[in-house]
Amino acid sequence: MKFPETHRIAGDPGDNGQFRLPLPGCGKNCLVQASVGLGWEHVSVSLPNRCLTWDEMCYVKGFFFEPEDVVVQFHPAESRYVNNHPYCLHLWRPMAGWPESCIPDPILVGVK
Repeated sequence: MKFPETHRIAGDPGDNGQFRLPLPGCGKNCLVQASVGLGWEHVSVSLPNRCLTWDEMCYVKGFFFEPEDVVVQFHPAESRYVNNHPYCLHLWRPMAGWPESCIPDPILVGVK
């Protein structure tokens, strides 16, 4: 995981922390909490009044992960839901990497 130090607002350099990232085209800053622990790299990102768009989440992913990293948003079982902020989304990556069998073939999505 990468930590964009120029955008850090809390936490020690090179470690878990909070960041404020300007979103291109909308004039807003998103708040990001990045952490590494329990075998996961995790980024939570929010705006005060709406969820980020797909393109905005891709932009955030580019700040914290490498271009070839596979990062996901989970939809867990309802019994495991945690929702502390109505407009917060999460990106996850296992520190050990994904088994190839967990990554669907692109043909299942569409023609490239």
